[in-house]
Amino acid sequence: MREPFKIGVLYSTTGPYGAMGRDARDGAEFAFDDYRKRGGDAVELVFFDPHADLAAYLDGARSLIRDHGCRHIVGTITSAARKEVIPLAEKHDGLLWYMCPYEGFEANENVIYIGGCPNQHLIPLFEHLVPRHGANPYLVGANYVWGWEMNRLARELVANAGGRVLGERYLPLEETAVERIIADIAEKRPSFILNNLIGPSSYAFLAAMRELGDRDPAFLPENCPVASCDLQECELEDIAAGAAIGQLCAASYFDSLDSDENRAFKARMRGWRPQERVASSVFASAYTATSLCVAAIEAARADEPALVRAELMAKSWKTPFGDMHFDPDTNHAALPFHLGRINDHSGFDVIASRPALAADPYLTGASRKPAPKLRVVS
Repeated sequence: MREPFKIGVLYSTTGPYGAMGRDARDGAEFAFDDYRKRGGDAVELVFFDPHADLAAYLDGARSLIRDHGCRHIVGTITSAARKEVIPLAEKHDGLLWYMCPYEGFEANENVIYIGGCPNQHLIPLFEHLVPRHGANPYLVGANYVWGWEMNRLARELVANAGGRVLGERYLPLEETAVERIIADIAEKRPSFILNNLIGPSSYAFLAAMRELGDRDPAFLPENCPVASCDLQECELEDIAAGAAIGQLCAASYFDSLDSDENRAFKARMRGWRPQERVASSVFASAYTATSLCVAAIEAARADEPALVRAELMAKSWKTPFGDMHFDPDTNHAALPFHLGRINDHSGFDVIASRPALAADPYLTGASRKPAPKLRVVS
């Protein structure tokens, strides 16, 4: 009998984005449980936890490839970690299955992109915010590639809308001293705030914005919303009680989505672990990445990346996001856009949506259909 094919799972369950890493790892485990319940035995998962150490991502990927024979790695949360692992995937002709929203301007043949790029999250977010709140935002971000690039794109969107960026500030990962930024926002009075902070920095910022709104109603969420493209359900309980209610996040999935695919997904999830839990976007994305990797390997009857990639591109796949297909030129998934508003029970109410948008990672607009109209739910 042939040895099972090995898929590496590379997520950090500690550190500033540990909540997302734990949910991603759970999503991968759930996908494997789903697979085994269907009688699958051709694939096994191998886990490595780099504990938020950037150098350890490279060590982990090297161990998964060399020591365990993994041709495929599902993993990494941050763009910094993804960029550490890509050269190793290239060197060994492997595939990295990346499932977090990212800043775009990348299309690597050794990466399968299941996380959205800016035309799937940031641009429709601005198309919602600017007509309702104005074109003079304030930008905050984590001091690395995600924050830099998302805010660079935001500046272009603001200029195209005839507005002006009133401020732009960055914080190191895990920095929670946000007082000076809050004071600057209070003075400059922006239309809205784009929040590209991560983890504890973002949580502290949202709590401080709530305090500012309590002092000055002009900064309450309904008047000056804080909008993100990377905040997850699994993080909401780490934010001071009630501090994030009313704020906004763009994503391709929310637990509250009312669809046949999501209802079936959550029913299987409850069968896997009966205790009540919320499925975050990162949980659903890691589940989807792992499930598709397994399914494509089985369809190819091999883990050779070219064969697996060909199987993946050959058809549309049933997922919690709806039917998913990939662009063979960019390896990116077409993804829906949803705008969620944080509610008072650690979840998101979906207030606007668009059906699946073809990825345009370099924002060329070439050979792309016009984006479907944003559907406002409430």
